[in-house]
Amino acid sequence: MASLTIRKLDDALKAELRQRAARNGRSMEDEVRVMLREATHRRPEIAAGLSQGIPQSFQSTPAEDSGQSDAAWITLIVGGGIAAYKAMDLIRRLMERGATVRVVLTRAAQQFVTPLTASALSHQRCYTDLFDPNSEFDAGHIRLARDCDLVVVAPATADLMAKMANGHADDLASAILLATNRQILLAPAMNPLMWDNAATRRNVAQLQRDGVALIGPNAGEMAERNEAGTGRMAEPIEIATAAEAFLRPPQPRPLAGKRVLITAGPTHEPIDPVRYIANRSSGKQGYAIAAAAAAAGADVILISGPVELRAPAGVALTRVESAREMLAAVEVALPVDIAIFAAAVADWRVVGAGEQKLKKGAGGPPPLQLTENPDILATVSKLKANRPALVIGFAAETEHLLDNATAKLARKGCDWIVANDVSPATGVMGGDRNTVHLLMKTDGAATIEAWPAMTKDDVATALVARIAQAAGSQIA
Repeated sequence: MASLTIRKLDDALKAELRQRAARNGRSMEDEVRVMLREATHRRPEIAAGLSQGIPQSFQSTPAEDSGQSDAAWITLIVGGGIAAYKAMDLIRRLMERGATVRVVLTRAAQQFVTPLTASALSHQRCYTDLFDPNSEFDAGHIRLARDCDLVVVAPATADLMAKMANGHADDLASAILLATNRQILLAPAMNPLMWDNAATRRNVAQLQRDGVALIGPNAGEMAERNEAGTGRMAEPIEIATAAEAFLRPPQPRPLAGKRVLITAGPTHEPIDPVRYIANRSSGKQGYAIAAAAAAAGADVILISGPVELRAPAGVALTRVESAREMLAAVEVALPVDIAIFAAAVADWRVVGAGEQKLKKGAGGPPPLQLTENPDILATVSKLKANRPALVIGFAAETEHLLDNATAKLARKGCDWIVANDVSPATGVMGGDRNTVHLLMKTDGAATIEAWPAMTKDDVATALVARIAQAAGSQIA
């Protein structure tokens, strides 16, 4: 078999080959071997062309290199901070979503993670130097800025954001960020005092005006001892989810222009200053519905009892404690087009909750007189003015699910009921999956749809889709 002789190629072909070899960190001879292998196994039409002596372009798109025509390519810039170690997990999270990730490490980032680590995790060459002779002779920073679908910066340090806001380009990372015409997603990470500094706030405001998107920072403990506040980098799974949202095709917005009110979570009814009556609701289903409604284009007001959940993007959140506070917040939010009452509101509260902590005594436990809480679902369903066009309640039952849900639909006066079995064996309370029945009032009777077991996110998506179907008639 004849040996490969690069010098016998014409100058234009050699220039293209040299560029491709530099991009992939290979010698020109190795690059030709790779191309021939690809042509034989994946691109028969190119192989046929080569066999006929027809010159083929060596310039390839990211999708061609990956072998996936719809694969997304992400340039991930890792700034210098202790959160750089999380960026290594982010590589994996992005690849799990089908993306190909090329990593750029700033000089400071290399104090925390190594190029070898980034290359091993991404299965791609890691880039570090603006003046790398193996890539910059063909403007490597321009390729990293343009040959991608999204640029992610995680962690985005105060210094890196200052450079971006003021147009600096004195290293590879800042040159890419100045040269790109792709969407940029920043995940800031820094000490809380740095995040709150007036200079940082000005830079963030400028970047947002320039169209740069941010995720985080989150609040919590810092790497430094006895430091806490807002400044933690968002978790890798949060960043990957945000990146995926930018890479997805534009989604339909069937609820655009609609105002949607959603309640979620439990309520806490005080017994004394430290004790309360509550239930095991996690709020996950209500929050998932809020996120799905916002994704469908709705203007969403989420009224939440005490939960450990972050408000979905684009949702106006009001936090409350008790049933009476929740009702008051609902009344302030009216009028709306659609109201979805997913909160597990406590049925009773203590009359005259103690102003001091109740103590044990020789006479046994203190008597607790209970009274009914306001019925938020029934109150809104039976409004004469400002009643939403579609009112949806939830029925969390442990027995006789459909019988109890059907009775509740008639008693409360709402339009739909989402019924689910919350018996301990189901794991629904606090879990991530749900099995529901949708009961809809039609001509005075209830029609029932049985849905299969799904994640709570999928239940939310399906419910919002059913609401969108009704939007043309009931909610017009």
